[in-house]
Amino acid sequence: MRVDGSLFVESPSEAAAAAARLEALGYHGGFTFEGRHDPFLPLAIAADATDRLELATAVAIAFARNPMLLANLGYDLQLQSKGRFILGLGSQIRPHIERRYSAVWSKPAARMRELVLAIRAIWAAWQNTSKLDFSGEFYRHTLMTPVFDPGPNPFGDARIFLAGVGPRMTEVAGEVADGFFVHPFHTAESIARITLPALERGRARGTRGDRDFAIACQVIIASGETEEELERAKNTARAQISFYGSTPAYRGVLACHGWDDLHLELNRLSKRGEWLAMAGLIEPEVLDAIAVVGPLDEIAEKVRKRCGAFADRVSLVAPSVPDPDRWVDVVRALSADPSA
Repeated sequence: MRVDGSLFVESPSEAAAAAARLEALGYHGGFTFEGRHDPFLPLAIAADATDRLELATAVAIAFARNPMLLANLGYDLQLQSKGRFILGLGSQIRPHIERRYSAVWSKPAARMRELVLAIRAIWAAWQNTSKLDFSGEFYRHTLMTPVFDPGPNPFGDARIFLAGVGPRMTEVAGEVADGFFVHPFHTAESIARITLPALERGRARGTRGDRDFAIACQVIIASGETEEELERAKNTARAQISFYGSTPAYRGVLACHGWDDLHLELNRLSKRGEWLAMAGLIEPEVLDAIAVVGPLDEIAEKVRKRCGAFADRVSLVAPSVPDPDRWVDVVRALSADPSA
């Protein structure tokens, strides 16, 4: 199992040291996300500071951009990293797309499917395998003059991973992407009942043959080396879980366990800004179902038990213990062949 570490930096200039550190510690990949800073620029800097570390946006917000812009970013980061880039895309939710990005929200699953196909059509034109002639419901790309054509990428096309929670977006990932990011707000039950069946339905519709397809599982970790540290980590995880659980798009995960009322109460409190009260609603049963909880020396075994049967790679989402040095033994244990 491949293990990815966080490249959450406060300035792009910090990305080189952070990525080199992950690589030296044995991580297989480093990822950014669309938070307070742009997710792409740190990876361009990280690419020159590393030799083998795979670099991914996990995720960049797709609908805040257009296919041509994403095609350019994907092409250049694949070139800069010498073939180590993963273009990870997610849809976000309607309020953010419309009110934070001032962009268009409509038919998100269909739009995401078309956006990925449009990116691939642009790359195919640059690789000289087809003329650019893409016309869909949401995007149209039919003009590519030589001055704007970078030509074939010597490292081929970047891989495209999609993130999703609901079955429709998950099906799209199975159909058109090279991989899928399992959202950290998940349970073993939701993976079995929602995620894996939807991926299989999508892959059955796909037209790209028996391509390699990877599942990258992001896991909320609540851990520590002392009781005090562990309790702080649990409280941090409760806050994160309560925030996700208040969002209607993630309601299905709670519904798998019959926790619909919890979602409704979290949603109600979120509209009033009662964040501490929300975290207090996350009972131990809910915490244990969504997060991986325990002392640091038990985390690798628990992560493998949670997602070893279906995940090719994992990202350990552990804001309460951010120092990557402290996770070295976990990384080594997860990377080892369990049958050896």
